[in-house]
Amino acid sequence: MVYIYYRCIDYLCNEVIHLKISKELAKGSNALLVLSVLSRQDMYGYQIIKTIEMESESVFTMNEGTLYPILHALEKEQYTQAYWCEAEGRQRKYYKITEKGLREFARRSDEWKTFTGAVDKVLGGA
Repeated sequence: MVYIYYRCIDYLCNEVIHLKISKELAKGSNALLVLSVLSRQDMYGYQIIKTIEMESESVFTMNEGTLYPILHALEKEQYTQAYWCEAEGRQRKYYKITEKGLREFARRSDEWKTFTGAVDKVLGGA
């Protein structure tokens, strides 16, 4: 399950309010987020989760039960490749994006920009 939150500041109370985003809304972006962080460097699973969480300022939080099926599907499509490496004294399974994965990341990024641009126009934001 993926939990996604908007961070809203209540300036009167100086509180951070978390609003849950529907999982259906976020579902299509999960693989794109994974490809995005892997396009910058190889990572192991927990590192991917933490990077996405940190870079989204905790808007996107993902658990292992969500991440690993995405990684397996990306690997099956040959968008990523897994390998074992010792890090911090233990074996970790790292994932790296392939050339095919970089092309898919570019395609999905363009598709996402088109989609969000059209939604913004309909909502009156562009």
